[in-house]
Amino acid sequence: MLRLDTDVQFVKGVGPRRASLLTSRGVRTVGDLLLRIPRAYQDRSTFASLASLRAGQDAAVHARIYRSRTIQTRTRGRILEVILTDGTSFVHAKWFHGGSTALSRGVAAGRQMILFGRVDRDTYDSKLVFFNPEFELLEEETPSATASLDVGRIAPIYEEIGGLTSRQLRRLIFAALADLSTPLDDPIPPAVRTEHGFPDLQTCLNRIHFPIAGDNVDELNRRASPAHRRLIFEEFFLLELVFALRRKQSQITRGVRFETNERIRSCVKKILPFHPTAAQKRVLREIVDDLKATYPMNRLLQGDVGSGKTIVAFEAVVVALENGYQAAIMAPTEILAEQHYLNAKRVLGPLGYSIGVLRRGIRRAEKKKLFEDLAAGNIQLIIGTHVLLEESTVFNKLGLVIIDEQHRFGVVQRLRLMTKGDQPNTLVMTATPIPRTLAMTIYGDLDLSVIDEMPPGRSPIKTIHATERIAPQIFGRLADEMRKGRQCYVVYPVIEESEKVDLKSATEGFEKLSGIFSDRKVALLHGRLRSEEKEAIMRAFAAGELDVLVSTTVIEVGVDVANATVMLIEHAERFGLAQLHQLRGRVGRGSQASLCVLMTPEKIGETARERIDAMVSTTDGFRLAEVDLRLRGPGEMAGTRQSGLPEFRVANLMEDSLMLSLAQSEAKKYVESEEQAMRLLKELSARSSSITPAGLVTVG
Repeated sequence: MLRLDTDVQFVKGVGPRRASLLTSRGVRTVGDLLLRIPRAYQDRSTFASLASLRAGQDAAVHARIYRSRTIQTRTRGRILEVILTDGTSFVHAKWFHGGSTALSRGVAAGRQMILFGRVDRDTYDSKLVFFNPEFELLEEETPSATASLDVGRIAPIYEEIGGLTSRQLRRLIFAALADLSTPLDDPIPPAVRTEHGFPDLQTCLNRIHFPIAGDNVDELNRRASPAHRRLIFEEFFLLELVFALRRKQSQITRGVRFETNERIRSCVKKILPFHPTAAQKRVLREIVDDLKATYPMNRLLQGDVGSGKTIVAFEAVVVALENGYQAAIMAPTEILAEQHYLNAKRVLGPLGYSIGVLRRGIRRAEKKKLFEDLAAGNIQLIIGTHVLLEESTVFNKLGLVIIDEQHRFGVVQRLRLMTKGDQPNTLVMTATPIPRTLAMTIYGDLDLSVIDEMPPGRSPIKTIHATERIAPQIFGRLADEMRKGRQCYVVYPVIEESEKVDLKSATEGFEKLSGIFSDRKVALLHGRLRSEEKEAIMRAFAAGELDVLVSTTVIEVGVDVANATVMLIEHAERFGLAQLHQLRGRVGRGSQASLCVLMTPEKIGETARERIDAMVSTTDGFRLAEVDLRLRGPGEMAGTRQSGLPEFRVANLMEDSLMLSLAQSEAKKYVESEEQAMRLLKELSARSSSITPAGLVTVG
């Protein structure tokens, strides 16, 4: 008998050779095989006679091959044409590009074949034809010999795995289910299954692979059957159970607790450069409530570009410092760290706090003095990059950790900085909008605050798509803005020209623009410059001493110059949607109307065009994030792979958000009994169930 964790080679019909092939495709166990759910279902319980076929209908037919031939064409290459008959009539089927190897080798006259697809009328001779239909070649003489799996039923259709056809996989999965040891350990508690009408695991696996008569084919193809819903819920439930347990455990951990009084509230009000928005007030209340709790804060602060996250973070810093604790802000780049430092000096300086910045490249003596002052408590707020994670960085009394652009770091680095203090409060910030469904999976152990309102007085940003053909007109627009006293950014995707890629480089662009705007001050900024050089250039641009800043994506975040009104992005098709949105956010930070120009070649790919069209149609970062999630998938969006996001086998974050919310709710209720939650997770971890998402269960 087989178990879910049995090596796949022991499934009847697999053996060592096929096992090696399956393993190379990630199918190592019986559970892995059973989680390769069908990509589609075909209702083969009834077949249409060829005489009854009509153009425009979707139909399944069972017929014999009458004749086949390969046609060579000028426009479509090789076309495999097969003529089939069932005794009532004939029908043609055509596969462009010659069809698959398995098909072209197997189309012998007299062989039985099943087709499923749309019936069309050939434009050349008006005959009825299936174009590129789903097909299956039957090896047996009559369909009755394979009626249990291939015909006379709703048939599962699988993606091929390393040459194993859908028909072969159907037999392997049938054999695995037939030999599966029962009853199976079911990770969903019986009460939860009963309440939501989910089938048990055994029934689920049988029905998802081999539906029975009466099952709804449309429901199956939409992954909306009870079996599909159960597996989707299970993947989400196990993930949310881990998060819910972590949250419960963190809330029974005693952390740094802050007090607030009239004096502290007065200090917070003093740093506000403008009247806060309702969203900022709401988020600050949520943060302060956490800071006053007995358990450490673990909160994600999410807000679109320019929504005012930084001032809210500084307000939290004031609360920490006025309670006698130190605070640390970690940024992913030196430019962003420097920007935070300059802002902190400007905003917090009047209150007399000691503020330091720690980054790579500073002199050894200066770094040594910073470490000593930090350890002695003489520095109240320290701002830095990854250097803050080094062992030599020691705090005297760390009470608040703020991590900006968290997706650039990953979970492990977040936890490492938190260990620098005794259960400090942690605030994670990101200006990269993340759809709620994705945030629930990446940051499921964090409470979520969202600033969903922009400060008043921000100028609108108009975004246009321009091709390189009209570059002179675009440069004219830049010149017009500079005549008004405004400044411009021009961003390139690479630093130096390369023979391998046909991209304009920043250095080449700098030379070109220096010639075009010879009467203006043009500067070049990129990541290979020394820290002092980068800081000098940014200070000069912020002070209005430069007219055009030619740059790579080092200015993606953290650069705030209200007088800059034009962002020209060269080769915009090479940038991700999140990057484009972040770059656009460098303008529109003052009261003047701003322009973002996305420059591309005449011809760009379909996905790139979707990104460009999305950017032109909206400035809403959360709407763009939904598009980004659809185009790139959850594993790639915003660098989330480093955050430990599991690769779901059945669930889809875009389509199954309601099920995710249900799973989160049920997980929260279930961990009210921490003992039973821990027991379930330990059982799952011990048997490494293939039914759980890869890398999901970590108990500790």
